[in-house]
Amino acid sequence: MRHSPFTVVYDACVLYPAPLRDLLVRLGLSGCFRARWSAQIHDEWRRNLLRNRPDLTSMQVERTSGLMDRAIPDALVSGHEHLVAGLHLPDPDDRHVLAAAIRCHASVIVTFNEKDFPHEALFQLGIEAQHPDVFIDNLFDLDPAVVIGAAQRQRAQLKAPPIDVDLYLEILLRQGLVQTTKLLTPYRAIL
Repeated sequence: MRHSPFTVVYDACVLYPAPLRDLLVRLGLSGCFRARWSAQIHDEWRRNLLRNRPDLTSMQVERTSGLMDRAIPDALVSGHEHLVAGLHLPDPDDRHVLAAAIRCHASVIVTFNEKDFPHEALFQLGIEAQHPDVFIDNLFDLDPAVVIGAAQRQRAQLKAPPIDVDLYLEILLRQGLVQTTKLLTPYRAIL
């Protein structure tokens, strides 16, 4: 497996929805980049998921984050907490994400909340906030086989019930992955 020094931090909002979380973790396994998150990021997406999904238990959600940590063993960022107080963002609650990105030398924060990570706050740090659709589109430009392969493996794992290609692409579209869906549509036959 390849290992790129290019590092990205996944914000809690992109780990909250299961289909997107699954795809992003599968992409992180590609070796094209280093996917990272922190215990605080885990806490945030798990807390919000449990609040909005009373059918899930804390144990189920913690099992998911544990599987993520085992899938990508070096993903968990630590030692960044001391940086938080010195950072300034529109929402102070997002400072821990930026601190994690600084600590692990990330170039990108993958987030739906780009406005919470303004360019002027990140530019001097060499970090950019990217919507997950933009991130996956950029990855597709670099290596289409990585994105197609991750989508193939994700869909193959959806067995209870099995998901046909059209429904799978619709699920990605509902995640806000408009461009990603357009890029994958020509590969329907192999997804």
